[in-house]
Amino acid sequence: MKIVMLLAKSTGGIGTHVDDLMRELRALGHEVVVATDRLTAESFGWDDAELVWPADRDGRGDPARPPGSDGEGATAPGPDPSATLGSRRERLLRLRGVLRSADVVHAHGHQAGSLAALAVRSLPRGQRPALVVSLHNAVLGGARRQSLAALTARPFASTAALVTGASSDLVEQARQWGAGWTELAAVPSPLVPRLLEQEVVDLSGRRELAAPLLRDAGVPAPVGVDLILTVARIAPQKDLPTLVAAAAADRDRRRVWVVVGGGDRELAAQLGRQARELGAPVHLVGPQGDPTPWLRAASVFVLTSHWEARALVVQEALAAGTPVVTRDAGGLRDLVEDVGILLDTRDAARWADAVGELCSDSQAWHTASSAGRARAATWDDSRQTATRWVSWYARSLVMT
Repeated sequence: MKIVMLLAKSTGGIGTHVDDLMRELRALGHEVVVATDRLTAESFGWDDAELVWPADRDGRGDPARPPGSDGEGATAPGPDPSATLGSRRERLLRLRGVLRSADVVHAHGHQAGSLAALAVRSLPRGQRPALVVSLHNAVLGGARRQSLAALTARPFASTAALVTGASSDLVEQARQWGAGWTELAAVPSPLVPRLLEQEVVDLSGRRELAAPLLRDAGVPAPVGVDLILTVARIAPQKDLPTLVAAAAADRDRRRVWVVVGGGDRELAAQLGRQARELGAPVHLVGPQGDPTPWLRAASVFVLTSHWEARALVVQEALAAGTPVVTRDAGGLRDLVEDVGILLDTRDAARWADAVGELCSDSQAWHTASSAGRARAATWDDSRQTATRWVSWYARSLVMT
């Protein structure tokens, strides 16, 4: 069948998922077309992508949206800054042309779902592909934003044959918006199988691996320190101020806290100032490409996000045998419950204590490491996930 993958700008988890799913579907013999914006296509090397999203002023993608909009983290759908009447009409016309010969359009995210629904409904009935919408992000905010989200979700909730959520709370949200057929659609990390193939590094071995990584990243640290790792975008949704405060509350200076990832430069500067004022051993080292060496060298992985669906990096940390301390929010409980530490607080001391508990007790560390890795081994891989999607697409075609 011919499948069109539609997504707004994403250079992170959603784009990674679409890239992985596209490759697996093509390997299964299906024709897959990706429709997105120029920046996303360039980021993932999609030379054959259909550019249906309007370019920003420098021609590289959508004008800046608020942090956490579709594609990256939790979202509060609102007026799209790029969506002038002319640009809406332009993207709709472009997408209509792409969809005329498609069997299925799979839209990723709230904005993409709304656009896809409009495009599908504008086509003659005999030419309409089946619409599938995947929700990857939560709608955070007060009653006004919740009402706006429900309003803008109506087109795809009523049109889509299937609406999926990357976590159980997103599935429930889709049902509240009026979707008929809903499913929990776990998003796998393509790195997990490779990490599971590698031998687990014990705690003392991780301390040895951490030294050259820290040195090469320009982080001053003596040999034998514990690397406390966060891999995340620098964005408000990640609640990195709590991470910095936790590092400051950690009195054991044999631990170095590192954040791998890029993002909001102004926020990064604020975090740097906070770390200096509190004397926190936190270092923002920017994007590092392959996170595997960092995950295998980390003594503990920490994620303080206000909300996550099924964070790829948490999956990867568990597969690497790295104990995880994270917030009890969104789909993180499904990943970490009973194999790591879940916290529902911004109390910095409790975050620091949880990290210290794992680093100072080798038995507790080993138990968490083994349990996390065993759980990761039970998850579907990319091929199994794509096969499940094919069955859902086929059912959607019958329903359309």
